[in-house]
Amino acid sequence: MHDGPYRRLVFSTSIVDVGSGQLLDVVPGRSGQAPTAWLLAQGEEWLSHVRYATLDLSGPYRSVFTKTVPRATQVADPFHVIKLANLKLDECRRRVQNELVGHRGGKDDPLYRARRLLTMADERLDDHGREKLMGLLNAGDPQGHVVATWHAKELVRGLYDHCDPEFALAFVQRLGNDLQDPELPEEARSLGRTLLRWKHQIAAWHEAHVTNAPTEAANNLIKRVKRVAFGFKNFRNYRLRSLLYAGKPNWSLLPTLIPR
Repeated sequence: MHDGPYRRLVFSTSIVDVGSGQLLDVVPGRSGQAPTAWLLAQGEEWLSHVRYATLDLSGPYRSVFTKTVPRATQVADPFHVIKLANLKLDECRRRVQNELVGHRGGKDDPLYRARRLLTMADERLDDHGREKLMGLLNAGDPQGHVVATWHAKELVRGLYDHCDPEFALAFVQRLGNDLQDPELPEEARSLGRTLLRWKHQIAAWHEAHVTNAPTEAANNLIKRVKRVAFGFKNFRNYRLRSLLYAGKPNWSLLPTLIPR
């Protein structure tokens, strides 16, 4: 939101019960300080009922949960795990594109033309789409860096094809280690390092099956309300309006929390 006479851009963090999809509160900033203070203010009895804490691969929020709800199971949101794999794939595509032709992609460059096909799920590609993708990669990826990172992305997606937590943990561990092969592009190795750092949180989804989708829905509602003004002039007004439109918290719930 924008605040003050100079319309300074400021950030906020929403705290959501991902079990019920209910917005519990909005705190200023996007660091871990305000969410930590909010959680600690709820008291030990309230915090003891928190079973799961979902994360979007944010280190500061992982620290928040480790400090305030150490008994809760931390769960990496699958959407953000796959989003990271796609991000590394796009970084690799843009790097190879620039190294090969010396400029950003244009409409006639093979890798630029392949950018949308690369992010699609492999099973959603028909024969024509897969043939087109492979042809573009053969033309624009002579060293196979983009192809290797694309396969890594698909393996990350395959992690969510089953629901066995033990198998998932072993899968992430092996994939993360395999991606450290020095012959692989740096983007794939970087993806592997992140998978290893978050392996327990990634595997935890296969037991908990909770995501931060309710948080994204609450954030979207808050943004929609904010865009049509409704008297947003300062953070206090912003917080009050957000809670009113997104639903007054029911403190009797035993919540699972995610800050954003």
